[in-house]
Amino acid sequence: MNEWRRTVRATPDFFTGLDRQLGPDRGPRGEPSRGDFQAYELLRIVERFATGFDDLPEWIPGRPDGAVELVQLDIDLEWLTNPEAETDSDS
Repeated sequence: MNEWRRTVRATPDFFTGLDRQLGPDRGPRGEPSRGDFQAYELLRIVERFATGFDDLPEWIPGRPDGAVELVQLDIDLEWLTNPEAETDSDS
């Protein structure tokens, strides 16, 4: 296990995107709220980047990065609005 941990920061634009994609309350089809995402998913994302970033290719070869900045987030909620999308393999 990698003992080295990088500093991970979420930028204001990251949170602006999160606010645009998720509401303050859970949605009618089971969409998570912003609070749900921040309490459960964001912590796992930060942990993954903090401990696994060095396993990814360098952005600029030969120039290692310092801290990791989360700048954008795209949440795919398609499976909530199209439940058949997950069962296409059954046909």
